[in-house]
Amino acid sequence: MTFQRIVVALLVLIVAGLGAIGYFEWKMAVQVRTLKAFVEGYVFNEAVMACEQAKSSTPFKWNGGKSTSVIGLNSVKLDKYNVSASYTLVADGVYCDYDPIKRKAGIGSSFLERE
Repeated sequence: MTFQRIVVALLVLIVAGLGAIGYFEWKMAVQVRTLKAFVEGYVFNEAVMACEQAKSSTPFKWNGGKSTSVIGLNSVKLDKYNVSASYTLVADGVYCDYDPIKRKAGIGSSFLERE
């Protein structure tokens, strides 16, 4: 009888622990989405200006473009200590990757192949 009570108590503790982990994971996901939206909103105007002023054979026209979309903030972990960020915009089929840390835009470039 004592063994059964111990097993039931451990099962209840495990279920409660999994529930707490799920709750904290959900709360963190909400905070990360909020932070990402804030950063994307902060970087958006800079990205549009840098992309429109970037020198390229293919002009990037966000203002006045027929089909524009925001792919968003992406990151790639280059090695153990370095993470590189990119904010990608698309206007009329022309891709522009904006690096918010270096404040440089690259039109038509692949984010993974940039310097």
